[in-house]
Formats: sequence, structure tokens, C-alpha cells
Amino acid sequence: MFKKTGLALMTAILVFLVAACSSNHSNENNSSSKPGSSGGGAVASKTKLLFWTFGRADLDFVKSRIEEFNKTNKDNIDVELVSMSENFKQSFEMAVASKQAPDIFMPDTANFIDFAKKGYFEPLDEYMSPEMKQRYEPTKIEGLNAYEGKIYSLPNAGFTIRLVYNKDIFDKVGIANPPATLKEMVEDAQKITEFGKKDGIYGFALNFKNPNSAFERSGVRIAQAMGLGSHGYDFKQGKFDFNMYKDIVQAFKQIRDDGSMLPGVESLDIDPLRAQFAAGKIGMYISYAAEVGVYQSQFPTTIKWAAAPVPTVDGTMAGAVGTNGGTSWMEISSSSEKKEQAWKLFEFLQSDETMVPYAEKGLGIPLAPGVSEKVQLSGDIYGLDYFLPTKYDAMWPVAPTGFLTLDGVPYADTFWKYILVGGKWEEVVKDLNDRYNTALEKAISGGEIKDPKDPEFDASKLQGSLAK
Repeated sequence: MFKKTGLALMTAILVFLVAACSSNHSNENNSSSKPGSSGGGAVASKTKLLFWTFGRADLDFVKSRIEEFNKTNKDNIDVELVSMSENFKQSFEMAVASKQAPDIFMPDTANFIDFAKKGYFEPLDEYMSPEMKQRYEPTKIEGLNAYEGKIYSLPNAGFTIRLVYNKDIFDKVGIANPPATLKEMVEDAQKITEFGKKDGIYGFALNFKNPNSAFERSGVRIAQAMGLGSHGYDFKQGKFDFNMYKDIVQAFKQIRDDGSMLPGVESLDIDPLRAQFAAGKIGMYISYAAEVGVYQSQFPTTIKWAAAPVPTVDGTMAGAVGTNGGTSWMEISSSSEKKEQAWKLFEFLQSDETMVPYAEKGLGIPLAPGVSEKVQLSGDIYGLDYFLPTKYDAMWPVAPTGFLTLDGVPYADTFWKYILVGGKWEEVVKDLNDRYNTALEKAISGGEIKDPKDPEFDASKLQGSLAK
């Protein structure tokens, strides 16, 4: 079955490539110099660019902007947009092998490191003006849009993270403001549960069916806000120290021990959680800016909800909350013979004239520096203003967690087990630190990753980077 499926996939891709090749040759031939209508003159041949995109949610918008570019550019460039949302990686690599790769493309961001290692991307450094380099320097992240010091893509829009809460419930309970500290979060969850338990209302929930997803949107962000590190990794010390999560995990454990957490969270995925929140059964949870669209279309709700910064131990932000996604958007193919023309399209799509309406249509939270302050909210997209980047949102460097070959249970699952059954915190942390740091040392010594240690790292310097 696998061989037949693989053969069918390869056949379909080859058919597409042959058709694309024929189409490109046909277009180039049809756009060659032709006699002008007034006689004697000639129409300059158009430069054809092929643009592949992985994206679906923003496809119509990107299509409209490319149509505008085709109409208005002064360089006689004509762009063909092709949606390649399925099997993008296989399709692209076959296109490279057959010398039919697109000139510019929007791939799945999960392929960034692999594609960069294989040399599929054209470095953008030499195309960028000094002003452009300065603007985007705070968002240059090794492993996300840069590789071995060279930048290959620029940010577009992604997701900020907030504490999402039911304002109706807060008002009924008499809680004036969302919690700014972990202690207040625990206390507010208890107050809400005492008030609404008889009606099936509980103070707090997270999607613990997938502990990694739950901690990714909560504990990881709180630790970043406190400036402690990311995914358990201390960049300044160059090692894992999961003790940074002590206050955070203890707060989650206290909420569960108090009975203030929605029953059944151990089997709760994010969409069922959202459905419960939309029904008014959850006081608060922590999640991404995607909730703006979720409560407009996926789970329409009549409740009045709001969002606030994630709580910290003392209510202050020593660091910044890491954004999710949006660190890269487009790349230019290194094999393109029309890189200068591709760069003109790149600049057009990366401009504020594209980025601002992209955000205003609710397609994503703007992460390109300086864009959010230009966004004019119409009021049609409820909740978007809660998630616009502030001084305390930033793109964090990549923690080495995902590049390790780890022995044993990952940290998020370990923390969830601790929340459920308890244990000695010091032993839990020692086990995690030993396993993760051993895996890190092996990865560095084996040449799988470079040592990510940065003795000069200061999380407070991340503040304000998206507003510059």
C-alpha cells in the first residue's frame, strides 16, 4: 500500500511539474516582443515569476496582492501564484531536482532548518538596504528565519499569547481585574469555582490531553515573561534548569488540588476547551491570538470575554512573552534565475502596504516591527486589540529542546504527572536536568547542533523589539 501511494504521489507531482513547465514556456513565448499597435514599436517581454504558497488561510489575500503587483509594477513582472498546501516538501524537492523550482515561495515553517541546510534558500542580506536590516535586526532568529548568520526570510504575522478570561463571570464574582500574579490566578480560580461550581463553572482550565501543547501556551510563556528562559533552557548559562518552572507548576498544581480546575482536563483537547469556554463554563485559560477567530466563527459565543498579559510571580515583566509562528513568511529560491525580480515582489509583499491590511483583516497578529501601531481596528473583529503586540511581546531565540535525542519522558509530561500525583520537586527537577543536559552535550559534541550558549543574553533587552 505504501509503495502504491508513494508512486501515485510521485506521478501526480511529475504531472504537475510537466504541466507547469509547459505553461511557463508557453507564457514566455506568448510574451515575447510583438509589434506595437502603432506600428514599428515593440512590447517588452514580461518576466514570469512562479510563486508557490503553503498557506491556505491567507490565500485569497495573497492572491489579491499579487494581482495588484502584476497591475502596478514598473518592471514588467508577471507573477503566477500556485497553492501547494499538500505534500509541499516532496513537491518542492522534486521541482528542485527537475530544475522547475518556483522563484519565490511560502513553505511550511517546519521545513525551515532542513531547507536551509540543503541550500534551497537565497540569502537576503545583500538585497536588504541598511535601513531594512536595522528594522528587522531584532527579529532575526537563528533557526527560524536565519541560518549560520545569514537571513533567509522576514516576519509577517503570528500569534501573541494572553490570559483569556470570561469578563461576565469576573464581574459577577466581583473580581475587578484579571490576575497579574500567579497567587492571584490561584485565588481567582478558587473564587470563580466557589461561585459557579453548582452550575458547572470552574475557574481555570488547560488542554492537558496534550501536556506539551498545554505548557507551550502557558508555562513556557510565563517563564519567558519572567525572563527566566525558554522551554527550560537558560541561554546565559548554556544549560537546562527546569527549576525555573517551580512557581508556575506549583500554581497549576494548587488550582487542581483546590478543585478549581475544570474536571476532566487530563482528556481535554484545545477545541473542546474552547467550546466549554464559549458556553461560559470556564473562568480563564491561557492561549494564542487564534482565539479571536475561534470565537467569531468556530465557536460563536454571546459571552463577553477579554484577554490580559500572562501572570508572573510578582506581577512584573522582567522579560517578554514569546510569540508563536510568524518569524518567517517568504523565501527566494536559490536556484531561481530571476532573483532580482523576485526580490521586488518580496519587498512588495513585505511592505507595510501589505502587512497592515493583512492584520486588519484578522489574518494574523503583525510581528514585523512597527506594523501594529499602524493598524486601524474597525470594530468588526472582536478581541483583536487584546492581542496586538506590546512592549512585552518578542521573538525569543530557539531553545535546543526540539533538536535533542532525549532518554525518558519529556518535561511537559513529567510536570503534568507531578501536578496529578505529586512527588518531591527537587527529585523531579534533578532528573529532568540530568537527562536534558546529557542529551544537549551529546548533540553538541556530535556536531548535530552548535552550542546555543549566549553569555550576553538578557531577556529584558527583548522588550520593545516588535515596536521598533
